[in-house]
Amino acid sequence: MSTPSPGLRMGRPFGIPVYVSPTWLIVAAFITISFKPQIGDLLPHFSDPVQYGIALLFAVLLYVSVLLHELAHCVVAKAYGLPVKRITLYLLGGVSEIEKEPDSPGKEFLISFAGPAVSLGLAGIFFVADQYIEGGTVPGVLVLMLWFSNLIVGIFNLLPGLPLDGGRMLRAGIWKATRSSHSGTVAAAWVGRVLAVGLVLYNLLPLMAGQEPNFTAVLWSMVLASFIWIGATQSLRVAKVRSRLPQVRARTLARRALPVTSEVPLAEALRRAGESGAGAIVVVDHEGRPTAIVNEAAVNATPEQRRPWVAVGTLARSLEPALVLGADLEGESLIDAMRGHPAGEYLLVERGGEIYGVLATADVNKVFTGV
Repeated sequence: MSTPSPGLRMGRPFGIPVYVSPTWLIVAAFITISFKPQIGDLLPHFSDPVQYGIALLFAVLLYVSVLLHELAHCVVAKAYGLPVKRITLYLLGGVSEIEKEPDSPGKEFLISFAGPAVSLGLAGIFFVADQYIEGGTVPGVLVLMLWFSNLIVGIFNLLPGLPLDGGRMLRAGIWKATRSSHSGTVAAAWVGRVLAVGLVLYNLLPLMAGQEPNFTAVLWSMVLASFIWIGATQSLRVAKVRSRLPQVRARTLARRALPVTSEVPLAEALRRAGESGAGAIVVVDHEGRPTAIVNEAAVNATPEQRRPWVAVGTLARSLEPALVLGADLEGESLIDAMRGHPAGEYLLVERGGEIYGVLATADVNKVFTGV
């Protein structure tokens, strides 16, 4: 089943699909309206419609800068052999979907640092350009605003809390020091939560002092704090899931399999399974070779009075190559194999091809129950 598109596809720089979410229109409108007065102060000789157009152009150029920031992450990730699914520009900036975690803290640090480095580099380039472009002109105003905005983006992303880039850099540092990626994630995520709370409190200081706060700043601080808090919480949840990966072993979770031919009635197959202590039924041909796995959900959905008249072959799923897994698989390798071809049951085989048992997805999910 194809996943829904995250937005309008804009191209494939470096082979990486880039999408623009419809939510970008919201922030583009907000930036245009918010910066129009500033444009009016700097370029008073232009009419209102033209000033709005310049503010909109700034919004577009700012998101081009954000795209370059995200591309930097992805290019470095691809250089390390990590698969990149796509980049999406949305309401709060951009997100790079890198489908695999780096296998070392050094790689994690460099991938994370690449984005802020590009933003700060752009800030420097635009700052130098600002020294040579005449002020009071459209290019001069755009360059002035772009160097300052890229500086803010770079510094903000360096804040040491997940899900920000600085948080991933902090995670890499703690990972290096403790040799535990789990400890790095937990620490950086909690720092992210502290940052989220601090961001809101900082913008509420005038209110606490009996002064009128900047309500636009308070609103944006709450939006950004929510983004950081949710991202940090998600990181903690992922860390908890990953901490249980060592418990996911195909051999440990396997059910004993009862081999039967396809014409055997379901009631008879269940009787034999009960006698032998088998927790799954595998359909084999008359030479004993496995051809299908009986689906547990289909068995449970079959009324008991019909089971003597239903052949197990009608409730089985044919064994595609992706449904046959090695009995030695465990941890992330096992999860990746299951994720690549979702199913309710998988046949586990020894290296020589002998049937070991059946792995039920429901049994794997129980390992993560309550996460």
